[in-house]
This record gives sequence, structure tokens and C-alpha cells, in this order.
Amino acid sequence: MADLITTPVDAALLRGALDVERTPRGVLPHRLPARARAQFPDAYLATVETQPSGVRLVFRTRATVVELDALRTKNAYQGAPPRPDGVYDLLVDGRPAGRAASNGGNVLLVDLATGAAQTLPGPVGTVRFDGLPDRVKDVEIWLPYNEVTELVALRTDAPVEPAPDHGRRVWLHHGSSISHGSDAASPTAIWPALAASLGGVELVNLGLGGNALLDPFTARALRDTPADLISVKIGINIVNTDVMRLRAFGPAVHGFLDTIREGHPTTPLLVVSPVLCPLQEDTPGPITPEFDGQKLSFRALGDPAEVAAGRLTLNVIRRELARITAERAADDPHLHHLDGRALYGEADFAEFPLPDGLHPDPAGHRRIGERFAGLVFGSGGPFAG
Repeated sequence: MADLITTPVDAALLRGALDVERTPRGVLPHRLPARARAQFPDAYLATVETQPSGVRLVFRTRATVVELDALRTKNAYQGAPPRPDGVYDLLVDGRPAGRAASNGGNVLLVDLATGAAQTLPGPVGTVRFDGLPDRVKDVEIWLPYNEVTELVALRTDAPVEPAPDHGRRVWLHHGSSISHGSDAASPTAIWPALAASLGGVELVNLGLGGNALLDPFTARALRDTPADLISVKIGINIVNTDVMRLRAFGPAVHGFLDTIREGHPTTPLLVVSPVLCPLQEDTPGPITPEFDGQKLSFRALGDPAEVAAGRLTLNVIRRELARITAERAADDPHLHHLDGRALYGEADFAEFPLPDGLHPDPAGHRRIGERFAGLVFGSGGPFAG
């Protein structure tokens, strides 16, 4: 076989990242810009924004062999069985053409009881795809949504160039761990990626596990990112981290939307309330993880009796979001609202229960993605083409 050609990985080959940091080995995609990263408060957000959910390498080539060297950082939990490896999805001209896992890499070992973490270093790994059709084609490699991924080298058996812009609308989405992709089968199987594929749009995914908290730096990132369509899925993290009360929630939502509108005054903007989660429908947070030696689950610690004093639940948040968006829509005809239970409700929970009480399984992601595509991108929806 002929020697492979090495092509430097840079921003021109990446989509879905808001910033690309150059490292001694290669490049590290970020989903929040440097200005935001200078302001956020904890190491957990630093990890999740660097997990490249929705980020993909996109290029045009006639190569039949593609190799990607990458240094992953995989999460593991003290005393728990190993988590599944993150996977890379290959698309050729927009169609699934392969799936592979990396090897090597670092391990971020977390103690669930204390939150303490340590990094166990490992080597750079390689993902290889071969047998690709011998013709000029657009190739996409979707990176693992759940592993920090430093890109080291791209090798092919034919030259590579950036793929052309096909004129698809850009959909910018922000949400919680469900939007991030928790427990989906692969990077193209997270619900926003499924919805984007069905809707024929380019996805920029700011789903940030545990961190859809109405942070001003996230609002500014949404404000400053070019987009044709914007959605924000608000609520579950506000409840399960117990970060605010009803008095603070409404003004925070207004401020978040005001900031987005500074950069996108007439862009279709969809506010989505939480999908069904029986754990927190009427019980305030915070939540705590519980591990029985085999299975991770969550338990809510709040007292429903305290809702009258301003503690937040999913039902309280749904009512507030419906009220706020209805009032704002009187002066903002491009603002829309969707009750998240239309994406995943009681009947869906009966069919596809949440395995850990909080996150959908792969079938749940597919249900949410298909529902969103039909209700939002379909005829009569707020993002209809």
C-alpha cells in the first residue's frame, strides 16, 4: 500500500467547534470560546465543554483509507465497572459508512462520594477506516460525544481538502446532558444529531452535561455564534443542582434570552422545557448519585412541601417557561415555545424508561430526535424550511 499522506488538522476541517486550541501534540476542539472558558467556575464544566459532542472532521477526498490519531480522556468512576468506550462515526456523502473505537488514552478517575478526580495518563490511540469508495466524496468523522479528544494527526491515501459549503442552515442548540448525548449509542445517535440529519441542517451543539444553568457566559457564546436557527432547552439542571429559587429563575431566563437577542434579533428562537423525568416532576433538587456496585442511579433530596416557598421542580419550570415565552412573543414574533413532554412524555417513559432515572437510552434518544424533527423542522414547525 502507498504511504499515507499526513494532513494537519485545523479549524478549516472542523465543524461544530466554537474554538480550536493548539496543543503541543495537535489541536483540541472546544465548544465554548476562550472568553467563556476564562469565566466558568469548575473543572467539571471544563471537561464537558471539551467533550466534542456534535464536533466532526469534514473534508473532501478520494481516499479509501483514513487514519486519525487522537488522545482521548475517558471518564471512569471509582469502584464501578468500566464505562463503554466512546466511538467515532464515519459518514460518506452524508450516509453512515463505519463506526470505530479508539485505543489508548487517558483516564479521568472520579470518586462519586467526594467528587475528587485524578488523571491516569495513557498513549495516543489510532482510529482507522478503510475500504472507502474510490471516488471523490465528502467524508465526516464525528468525534465521541463523551470523551475529551485531542486530535493529533490525520492520514489518508489521497489528498484532502475542506469540504464545500452545501448551503444548509446552521442550527445552534443549547441544553443539558441529554442534549450533550448521555447514554446515546454513538455521536450521530445523540438526539440533536438525529434531528439535524432529519431536518437537513448543520448542527452546533452546546449541550453541556450538568451545565445548562442560564450562565451569562453561555448566553454570550450563543449571542456571538453565527446561526440561522437557535434552540435552548432549559430546566432539568436548574432543578437537579438546586442553584436558584423561583424569584431568581424568571429574571435569569429573561436575561439569557435578552443576551441571545442582542446578536440574533430576528432569528427563529425556540425555548424547550424539560422532557418528562418522574424523579423531579414534583420533587425539588438537589439530586445525588447512588451506585449499588453494578448500576448508577440518582435520587432527589428535596422536599415537595417546599415548592410553596419557591423551590423549583420540573412542573414549576414548565409553567414559568410557558408564561415567559408567551409574554415575550407578543413583541417577538420569532420566539417559540415547546413543552418537552411532547418529545418524551408519560407514554414514552412507559415504553423507554430512563435507565438511571435521569437520562434516556439509545431508543429514547431516537424517539426525542424524531419527534423534534417532526414538530420543529416539519411543516408548520418553527424551523420549517
